Amino acid sequence: MTDALVFHSILSAPLQGYLEEKKALGYKFEKGKAMLRRFDIFVQSWNLTTVCLPKKLVLAWTKRNPNETISNQSHRISLLRGLAEYMNRLGYPAYTYPRALVTVDRYSYLPYIFSEEELRAIFNVCDCYPATKASPYRHLILPLIIRMLYGCGLRISEAVNLTIENVDLNQGTLLITDTKFGKERLIPMSLSLQERCRNYRMTVLADKSGNYPFYPSPHGGHYASSTLYSLFRKVLWQAGISHSGKGPRLHDLRHTFSVHCLKKWVLTGRDLSNCLPYLSVYLGHEDLRGSQRYLRLTADLYSDITAKVAASCAWLIPEGQANEAD
Repeated sequence: MTDALVFHSILSAPLQGYLEEKKALGYKFEKGKAMLRRFDIFVQSWNLTTVCLPKKLVLAWTKRNPNETISNQSHRISLLRGLAEYMNRLGYPAYTYPRALVTVDRYSYLPYIFSEEELRAIFNVCDCYPATKASPYRHLILPLIIRMLYGCGLRISEAVNLTIENVDLNQGTLLITDTKFGKERLIPMSLSLQERCRNYRMTVLADKSGNYPFYPSPHGGHYASSTLYSLFRKVLWQAGISHSGKGPRLHDLRHTFSVHCLKKWVLTGRDLSNCLPYLSVYLGHEDLRGSQRYLRLTADLYSDITAKVAASCAWLIPEGQANEAD
């Protein structure tokens, strides 16, 4: 391993084995790797004499810290639960944290769904956004990437990490790799987005090819997500869309794509029980839960189609708030 991590506690062997197993299964595991490093330091303070994972140690490590979110605590619990299961398979005594003790609502916030009028206002602002000496292609990158986020339902990380070879202008597709859940997928673009990509390619990337960033930063490498977050807030302000610390967010363009897609399917009489799995794969979801929750959000936002949603696929709609955070 080129980025090998050396553990020093008595649990170094199972920690290393667990890390290698996760990597072999295709997980990026970068956050898990960092937590394992911290856990290794924590274990050293316990002066264990045998390779084991005692209950007291597990509960001490996973105890919620002051002002810590339940989500962050859950990450530590999940890590140690996985480690315990790995150690048990190898025959080491290890306490496994019960799954029912802590639950986290993945859908704990309400996405902002842009109206068609708001989208037009956003696009108009982006189309007029000026270039600068420090960022000479900003006026071309911003309007295209915002349209791509909405038009293809991408995560921002997926868009900024695109390379030239990922964008097939002949087939009109985007190859999305290195994704959140490790699900590589092929995304079709609309004809209008294809044409914009062709014009952009000839202007910004005329002499580039291969794995060169499709959205290059003026400082080298890929365009930064943080830069786009900052620009999007300014775009919202200029478009007359109220913005606070809780949203609207850049990621809400992905939510808006999903809800608008479902709304179109409902109004055209499509069978959502058949269509929903396609949306889930298209979005790169880990399972159907995220896509199902868009059904509730669609029904809540558009009262005129609530009856149609309920009649065609009420059994698919989850109870409670429909808040896909992914």
